Amino acid sequence: MALQNLGDILRWGFIQFQEAELYYGHGTDNAWDEIIYLVLAILKLGPVLNSQCLEVKLTQDKCIQIFQKIKQRIHERIPTAYLVNQAWFAGLSFYVDPRVLIPRSPMAELIEQRFSPWISSNCVNSILDLGTGSACIAIACAYAFPYVKVDAIDCSKKALDVASINIRKHKLSKRVKLIESNGFENIREKIYDIIISNPPYVDAEGFAQLPPEYKHEPAVALAAGKDGLDLIVQLLDQAKHHLKKGGLLIVEVGNSKPALIHRFPHLPFVWLEFEHGDAEVFLLTREQLVDDKEI
Repeated sequence: MALQNLGDILRWGFIQFQEAELYYGHGTDNAWDEIIYLVLAILKLGPVLNSQCLEVKLTQDKCIQIFQKIKQRIHERIPTAYLVNQAWFAGLSFYVDPRVLIPRSPMAELIEQRFSPWISSNCVNSILDLGTGSACIAIACAYAFPYVKVDAIDCSKKALDVASINIRKHKLSKRVKLIESNGFENIREKIYDIIISNPPYVDAEGFAQLPPEYKHEPAVALAAGKDGLDLIVQLLDQAKHHLKKGGLLIVEVGNSKPALIHRFPHLPFVWLEFEHGDAEVFLLTREQLVDDKEI
């Protein structure tokens, strides 16, 4: 098959991905979007395919580079984001590699809406991103609230090294502060208007059954004990001490939602809905955390 232009390469790559029966879930959910993601990133054409580019002929070097990445994606099951060192979150580009989880949370939608209607944007002066990874949530929050200081915590120095790359890339060193800490350990008595977290929440059974693509991500960012609640319980226990009056705790819990509800049946979790994408994300106020005596 003669591949004459970008359109030909996309169609050929799409067929290869379909026949390989890959697993999608790191920014796309189908073979066509996946091949577009890979090829456009290599060509540095942005995240959206311009149909006017389909007839553009590529250099031999670029074709070889694309073929090699397609081969890796198929045979090694490496997620495309790692192959091209780029992921998108809240409309922003981030550097990623296997030291961090690949950004994919629908919480980007909540951040872009400035947490409306749950809190007035005028009342937000400080935000904590706990388990920051690539710092995508922290940086997106900094864009959404141009005058707000954001602390970004992670227990992994390797993850913080990646986060630092992204903070420099987005020129936010003055407003996004990285802190190496196991949970709230190293922030002492600091308090925030919003604490947001996408912590590890995969239970032991679910982790054992993850598709090969997920094995390339850091296990520490996924696995969270037998029921997936190890980090979430810690958050519920300690967040109230680091929230201002009227402050919000927002946490993504994924498939651990049933275990969480079973363990804390009296907590009045608000489960957020998203227009784009599915996620199990709860919201609690500081007052709800303080009032509940079972945490």
